[in-house]
Amino acid sequence: MALPEGRYGSPRRTLPKWARWSLPVVAVLVGAVVAWVGFKNLGTKPVEAKQTAFEILDGRSVEVTFEVVRETPEQPVVCVVRARSDDGDEAGRREVLVPPGPSTAYATTVVRTSKEPTTGEVFGCSYQVPAYLSTR
Repeated sequence: MALPEGRYGSPRRTLPKWARWSLPVVAVLVGAVVAWVGFKNLGTKPVEAKQTAFEILDGRSVEVTFEVVRETPEQPVVCVVRARSDDGDEAGRREVLVPPGPSTAYATTVVRTSKEPTTGEVFGCSYQVPAYLSTR
């Protein structure tokens, strides 16, 4: 039995052979790029720091003690330590050089402030030590 013409639409066209192979390859490549970017942005960090203690010394300074954990302990690290005031504003900031040493190191610094400090914290750390902090 033949189907009535026009009743069920035109017959389905298939993709050319090159498209059937290239589309999955492109999809896998795009997925790999997305996975790599996600890992670089959300994966483990090569250096991490956290504040372990702070003490307000007076109305214009705070002492901050922090812990640095790094993957390559033979490299120096620079950490940005900051003080915040009661209203949440950054009241002071200081860059601290953590020299090569153990993979877990502790450092203490005093941050001078423009307002009365409420807390001290580590903003972040990096292996990209500026020349003016370098010991070389």
